[in-house]
Amino acid sequence: MDRRSFIKKTAAATAAFTILPRHVLGGKGYIAPSDQLTRGIIGVGGMGVGHYDYPGARLTAICDVDRNHLAAGVELAKTKGIGSVAAYENWLDLVHDPNVDVVHIATPPHWHALMSIEAAKAGKDIWCEKPMTRTIGEGKRVVEAVKRYNRVFRLNTWFRFKDTFYGLGTTVFPLKKLVQSGLLGWPLTVTISKHTGFDWKFYWVGKENLTPEPVPSELDYDMWLGPAPYKPYNPHRVHQTFRGYWDYDGGGLCDMGQHYMDPVQYFLGKDGESPVKVEVDAPLQHYDAVGTWREIKYTYADGCKIVLWGADYGDPNTPYISGPNGNVYNNFVCDIPDWQKKLAEFPDPVPQQVDFESCIRTRQKFALNEVNGHRSCSLVNMGAVALQLNRTLHFDSDKMEFINDDAANRLIYQPMRGPWKL
Repeated sequence: MDRRSFIKKTAAATAAFTILPRHVLGGKGYIAPSDQLTRGIIGVGGMGVGHYDYPGARLTAICDVDRNHLAAGVELAKTKGIGSVAAYENWLDLVHDPNVDVVHIATPPHWHALMSIEAAKAGKDIWCEKPMTRTIGEGKRVVEAVKRYNRVFRLNTWFRFKDTFYGLGTTVFPLKKLVQSGLLGWPLTVTISKHTGFDWKFYWVGKENLTPEPVPSELDYDMWLGPAPYKPYNPHRVHQTFRGYWDYDGGGLCDMGQHYMDPVQYFLGKDGESPVKVEVDAPLQHYDAVGTWREIKYTYADGCKIVLWGADYGDPNTPYISGPNGNVYNNFVCDIPDWQKKLAEFPDPVPQQVDFESCIRTRQKFALNEVNGHRSCSLVNMGAVALQLNRTLHFDSDKMEFINDDAANRLIYQPMRGPWKL
């Protein structure tokens, strides 16, 4: 065969290969290099509609248990020029849609684990809103499923790798470099408060003694509850105010806590461990409705601490990071003499893989994945347990369970309402 004939035959064979259906080429979840990724969103009543335009993945399906949300979501896709999308009322139908590569979970947190696990089993990659899961035990099961089915998982809080970190006036990158340089000394205490922006949604609390009301005709309330215990419908229990109830989330702590504490876990180098103690200063919590608190303090085995202050608590002059040799304040102000000149002599942090599309195609872990995401989510999960029990708890960072505390461990694996189970 001459060279020209060989090239023509090779080109024809390659073209034929790239248009074969993905399930023929590589089984569930296979993405050919020439394919555009596709995505389905579960939950389009809030965060879900804010992510219609994600670059690198075409939206093909949406799902919601509220028919009004679903209809509005379909119209939004047309308005944005996306075109028609499949509309499902049952999330299982979206997960098993062969035209969906990535399942984006934008539901209340009590659904995150079940949906992530089912998506992994179906051969789909996963983009999950924060907090990653509602309990520590659910997080464990997500980690196991993502590993077992070789999926790529992205948790959608991004401050460990981009954007100004709330009230600090800086990205996390220079903080990471300063901490790993050792200039501040060790151990370190990180204090997160309203002075660093941590008062947004602090008062997202529940209401006690809700009056039962008829379920709106457009809402599948039984599916909305899913694995959560059955409680009579009240509009404050669902949609934008659900975070005020322990069955579905944990107030401002669980809604915003992972945003604030995940970057801390990263720059302290704690992605592979959890605190060994959590202490709370708070009023006694209601069994159903989330309340407020004054302080939550986490202590690691080496003495490092993360301290959370409630919206009206704490000294505004307290450093964001305090260490034996120096402190860091808002706007990345450090009180070590000539600290910038000294810091310039140290190496930069290792780059993070922050291109989700590339991770899917190469099967690499995303910068914030199921493993380190589970660790930072466990911070808010631990805090929620300590608040509900209103006492100091000790934690085994390896086993990921509380030490000699049956009541606390029962909140790690909470029973699910049938037929749902992990």
